[in-house]
Amino acid sequence: MTSAELLTDAYGRIREEVNGAVDGLTPEQLAYRVDGTANSIAWLVWHLTRVQDDHIAAVAGFEQVYTAQGWAERFGFPFSPSAIGYGHSSADVDAVRVDSPDLLVDYHEAVHAQTLRFIEGIKEEELGRVVDERWDPPVTLAVRLVSVVSDDLQHVGQAAFLRGVLERR
Repeated sequence: MTSAELLTDAYGRIREEVNGAVDGLTPEQLAYRVDGTANSIAWLVWHLTRVQDDHIAAVAGFEQVYTAQGWAERFGFPFSPSAIGYGHSSADVDAVRVDSPDLLVDYHEAVHAQTLRFIEGIKEEELGRVVDERWDPPVTLAVRLVSVVSDDLQHVGQAAFLRGVLERR
């Protein structure tokens, strides 16, 4: 198995879990916040997809799907199209409301497709390329790709947990 095949599998698992976390939920369920200030399913899925979009576009040299394909306008959130959720206030989380899970899934599908286009072209020797020198040690392409998988799986797990809470109510 090549690194590209391994990464394709990992990002595919995120995609599957995103679909499972939101499928069939109402707008109210997607916006539900377990204690009134916790993250909602909609925010978690939007955020994990924004992180993937932002980080993959940066290392690939692509424009983010969010801006290139009009997703920022489709979502219509009251914050900058460059926002990815880091540092969001409780009010920002509350502003992430969608009329259908399809919007979240369709955006994730578009980001997933761009991610796969990038991954399919990765050569093994490129994985050691430094992509972020702000850290010590500097972050390589391999580390960045794995960190996105880790972050996304944590957030989609949180969304799945919230779905379980909703289903048991």
